[in-house]
Amino acid sequence: MNKPAARFAVTVLVLMALFPAGCQQDAGPEIEDHRPLDDGTIVAIGDSLTEGYEVAPEEAYPAELERKLRRQGYSYRVINAGISGETSSGVLSRIQWTLKLKPDIVILVTGANDGLRGIDPQLTATNIDAIVRQLKARNITVIVGGMQMVRNLGKDYTGAFARIYPAVAQKRGVILIPFFLAGVAGNPQLNQADGIHPTAEGYRVIVANIFPYVVEALKEHQAKIKKN
Repeated sequence: MNKPAARFAVTVLVLMALFPAGCQQDAGPEIEDHRPLDDGTIVAIGDSLTEGYEVAPEEAYPAELERKLRRQGYSYRVINAGISGETSSGVLSRIQWTLKLKPDIVILVTGANDGLRGIDPQLTATNIDAIVRQLKARNITVIVGGMQMVRNLGKDYTGAFARIYPAVAQKRGVILIPFFLAGVAGNPQLNQADGIHPTAEGYRVIVANIFPYVVEALKEHQAKIKKN
């Protein structure tokens, strides 16, 4: 298999992994966290990539992010609110549940399952925009994690999909991670034996890549506190 074909095949597998067979969506994962709030709360919303499919909870990216933050002197807790198979419509439907977690910062990584199902990118864009708008209305700092779509859906579709994330980020004035899986997707050394889901090491790479964007969000949150 030539390199372009191999790269394409891996991309297809990565996106298929976002919608595991038999996955059931619900109103939200059961979360009990009675630790002190410290400096604030970050809620990570998304699909199996956020939830941490087939890795221990402490190895998924939200847990690794909290550890890295604390090593760097930031006393924020990070709540894993990922649900495997989640779509942008699913996130929107449970936004009120998310607000009950009282987040100061939300990391939103959604939409890839929409693309896998061939959902109109305009609907995905509308959903993500509505989610961000509601979060911003509560004075929550938002980070949008960009995703990419497989090429076999056609140039028009993939182009429209790719424009969703920067368009929403620019419109709503939120922080954008251009591609959430940068440096991990397609790398067999950073994925599980299925070649799809990140390993614990893969999640450490993801956290290292997104950390500057998270620090930017922390500064924005802290500036809001000082202003108030």
